[in-house]
Amino acid sequence: MTMKSLTWRAPVIGSFIAFMIVPVIATALFSVATRWDRTLWPEGLTLNWWIKVSSRSAFLDTLMNSLWLSALSVLVSLILVVPAAYLVHARMPRAKPWLEFLSLVPFSLSGVVLALALIRLYSKLPLPLVNTPNLLIAAYVIITLPFMYRAVMNALESVDTNRLSEAAQSLGANPAQVLLRVIVPNIAPGIVNGSLLVFSTAFAEFVLANLLTGTRFKTFPIYLVEFTRSDARQASALAFMSFAFAWLISLAILWSATRVRQNARADTPH
Repeated sequence: MTMKSLTWRAPVIGSFIAFMIVPVIATALFSVATRWDRTLWPEGLTLNWWIKVSSRSAFLDTLMNSLWLSALSVLVSLILVVPAAYLVHARMPRAKPWLEFLSLVPFSLSGVVLALALIRLYSKLPLPLVNTPNLLIAAYVIITLPFMYRAVMNALESVDTNRLSEAAQSLGANPAQVLLRVIVPNIAPGIVNGSLLVFSTAFAEFVLANLLTGTRFKTFPIYLVEFTRSDARQASALAFMSFAFAWLISLAILWSATRVRQNARADTPH
């Protein structure tokens, strides 16, 4: 790498990092500022806004609602997308363009249109889905389909699935064992990346949660938006908490996946 390339790469990377980090830092500072409207920097620091917003009973309730909704969305996405992507990639290559097209459809659907369509559809069926978290999970799976599908498919394309499947079948493995014990461990990085994208998207989603369940089942983003209308400092505290929770859980998922891979490599005979 030449000195000339470093002279322009460093400012570009530095600008990108600053563009991503400065809003987070500003939100954190505003959430602990006593006053911040007369000077460039906060005039005082306090944790009163954090204490007030987290001392309400709705804080923990909405946080747990968002956490388990996001976790279930990841689980349902894995159950649906991983087998489908594997079958299309290894067994039904002609169907791949259709699945690629379906994976892009959610990008063209707005949250309002999707919510109204789901309500109209399932309100006519004898299923207890409307106004329940079950419908919200289904909506989250739909909007996060591109993230999970693309991550899993990229991982599948990076390994020789046909050779792995044939080797496993020659040793007596059935199709379920081939997928769960051979293919999944080899595409674990893609599954982890997709799971992180699905979790973070579902955890921070507001429009669908507000339209499909609203106050009947409050999520953390709904709780946050309520404070934007009354106290921006408490809303900033909630926004930074939301970022911190998603970041910590993402690190926990990455750490767990790393440990599993390390243990699997240690158990593999050389």
